Amino acid sequence: MKYFSKWLAFFIIILILIFIANIFISTGFFRTIENKFEGEIIKKIDLPGAEDITIGYPDNFALISSTDRSVYPPFKQEIGGIYFLNLNDGNYKVTSLTSDLPIPFAPHGISMIKSDSTYNVMTVNHTTKGHSLEVFKLIDGKLIYKKTLKDPLMVSPNDVVLIDNHRFYFTNDHKYTKGIGRLLEDYTGLSLSNVVYFDGQNYQIVADGIAYANGINFDSKRNLIYVASPRKFLIKVYSRNNNGTLNFIEDIPCGTGVDNIEIDVHGKLWIGGHPNLLRFAAYAKNKEKTSPSEILTIDYHGLKDYTIEQIFLDSGDIMSSASVAAPYNDIILTGNVKDDHFLVLKKGN
Repeated sequence: MKYFSKWLAFFIIILILIFIANIFISTGFFRTIENKFEGEIIKKIDLPGAEDITIGYPDNFALISSTDRSVYPPFKQEIGGIYFLNLNDGNYKVTSLTSDLPIPFAPHGISMIKSDSTYNVMTVNHTTKGHSLEVFKLIDGKLIYKKTLKDPLMVSPNDVVLIDNHRFYFTNDHKYTKGIGRLLEDYTGLSLSNVVYFDGQNYQIVADGIAYANGINFDSKRNLIYVASPRKFLIKVYSRNNNGTLNFIEDIPCGTGVDNIEIDVHGKLWIGGHPNLLRFAAYAKNKEKTSPSEILTIDYHGLKDYTIEQIFLDSGDIMSSASVAAPYNDIILTGNVKDDHFLVLKKGN
């Protein structure tokens, strides 16, 4: 019996060591960061937590979702806003569009779609009273608040993508919002999060079993939905049915903690990423001063037919925790989770 107990204890210790090793390996802890960027930094723009950025291509502007996340987890209502950036003049001056918003506002993911001469805009919002989606119209450079959407399926919303004026998808990055359940999702990579679809009347889960469903975007030309799973270092690809349900196509291994997804005019995916998730987690909690950043592109042609290119890699000294890379002509607007600035980069040749 004593002999058996020793072997059992030894076996348990081995399992624990394997478990711990898997956490370090699967989060990129041992990855070597060698700075890389063949372009140049055009400007640093002072704006805290510019976590998501989207481009209005026909009219040459960007909308920026910004929230001051200097304290994590927040113990009071965070303060944020949506900002307008004119891409025509080259001055890169941001202007607040929500300074008079009549609701508590700490935006996260953002999406917009053009309808005639106006843009419909939607953002994820986190408040001390819960989560919601905020709906706006952008008319002649002015953002008009329309309504707030809430539903029990908005458990832990992260990002949203509009399909048209009434239909959209959003991601929940966790099933559990606190306690041991959330810790297990974060550190063991349990695939428990999901994607929710709203058809104009009802909400329904259309994809689940995802490890930390994060950024989401829609390729309207090919009718594809892309979802970032940073905890597994994957981009998940789905085809979209007429009723909004999704069919899984494949996972694209990216080797980094993929965050928000932008799609350029050629259909190429641009993705901000976190190469070292444990370092990022420590940075988010103010236990580290910096966290590495990465930008990837994916040129996706179909099943098993894609090309991944690394555009930018930085130890965090230039900018920490890149969460989005929004391309416009030869520049890249690169946002992040909680730095006090974001970058305007110029692509290399």
